[in-house]
Amino acid sequence: MESLNDRVNTYVDSWMGPRDPRVRGWLLLDNYLPTLAFTIMYLLIVWLGPKYMKNRQPFSCREIMVVYNLALTALSFYMFYELVTGVWQGSYNFFCQDTHSAGEADDKIIHVLWWYYFSKLIEFMDTFFFILRKNNYQITYLHIYHHATMLNIWWFVMNWVPCGHSYFGATFNSFIHVLMYSYYGLSAIPAMRPYLWWKKYITQGQLIQFVMTMIQTSCAVVWPCGFPMGWLYFQISYTITLIMFFVNFYVKTYRKHKTMAQKDHRHSGVASVNSHSNGATTAETVKHRKLRTD
Repeated sequence: MESLNDRVNTYVDSWMGPRDPRVRGWLLLDNYLPTLAFTIMYLLIVWLGPKYMKNRQPFSCREIMVVYNLALTALSFYMFYELVTGVWQGSYNFFCQDTHSAGEADDKIIHVLWWYYFSKLIEFMDTFFFILRKNNYQITYLHIYHHATMLNIWWFVMNWVPCGHSYFGATFNSFIHVLMYSYYGLSAIPAMRPYLWWKKYITQGQLIQFVMTMIQTSCAVVWPCGFPMGWLYFQISYTITLIMFFVNFYVKTYRKHKTMAQKDHRHSGVASVNSHSNGATTAETVKHRKLRTD
């Protein structure tokens, strides 16, 4: 009797076509159900977690957050370095790169992009820390949308286009995550906060990332090289949604920040956000909202 996994695989393969044999047997890639199950569990925790924490004291999570964020900083740097050196080794073309044209360099890119896919599962912890610390204002629609979709998108990428033109967004995103997770890891250490000068560049980098990914993907449509067009159109469409949601989020946050800053000035003081803000001011906390959306 055919199992549920087999039925799902048969349906997905009939819809998507033959998979790339180079990733056959890799952890989590042979079957879609585990990735889907992790996503459903994530969404259930996002829904039920704040309800569970409603009448409970927030957890600090400071020590584990330092370790978590710095570990993701190291992983992001590893992926960024390996992707850049792999692209250089394979003489990848910025404008368009097929998935079977660079030999050993393609194999290197595939291995690194598996870690990129797996990192999207690890990053679910971003949201879980918000829930445990009762920072529910940071669990925005953009935050949930991005985290829930990326793991699933990259499962499909890894099975059908695990190298070639798929490299660019992951490379740029890994660099942004080096900045973002290093900032959040070090900011959990109070003595380090005065030295964290790169916070303001993270949001700008995220916007640049989306725009550059859109441009690079569009190049392969204009100057095709054999990379599947369907994937390019999907990438462009998905990036447009991120830009729209991110700009909307950024504008709303900026306006709220400006209004709150004016209110604080009128009252000649700054109010605390809540009892578990670790001493952050209202304006400072709103600034943090701009960062952790990716």
